[in-house]
Amino acid sequence: MNTTALPAAAPARSRMRIIVPLAGLLVAAAITVGSGADFVANSVNTGNAYSTGTLLQENSKANNAIFNLGNLKPGDVVNGKVTIKNSGTLAAAFTLSENAVNGFADKDKLTLTISTGGATVWTGTLGALTAGGPFSLGTFAAGEAREYTFSVALASTAGNEEQGKSATATYTWNSTQTAATTTNQ
Repeated sequence: MNTTALPAAAPARSRMRIIVPLAGLLVAAAITVGSGADFVANSVNTGNAYSTGTLLQENSKANNAIFNLGNLKPGDVVNGKVTIKNSGTLAAAFTLSENAVNGFADKDKLTLTISTGGATVWTGTLGALTAGGPFSLGTFAAGEAREYTFSVALASTAGNEEQGKSATATYTWNSTQTAATTTNQ
């Protein structure tokens, strides 16, 4: 019987030699994983938004003449009014362009004066307003409107050579956004 008990004890010892170190490794791994806690924090910013502005204009006489007079004689003046409004949400730089044909023999006899708020903005020969490029009207704030008076006069010194002559003009109002800005909040 002694011989039978010895062989059974030897394999149990060898199993213990493998199980004990393996159990130790498992315990060490569990301790390592369990103690690897991290602190975490976060925050959220909601409602961030942006929108673009608009660049629009209103012309009280859009697609219509500002002035129109036939049978002009020396010394006559024709006045026409137009209101230009920046109806957008952005400030804009406005310019005025003129495309004119002055068919008078002495073109200087037909003059144009543009005024606003009682102040003369431009005066000269009809057809010469934008000879050097679009004429600057300055910056209009969002919602700002300005009334312009156009006065065309045939000089009282116009002679017989001006009989039966005509002139035409088309005026184009342009607006361009003002310079871009950086906003820090």
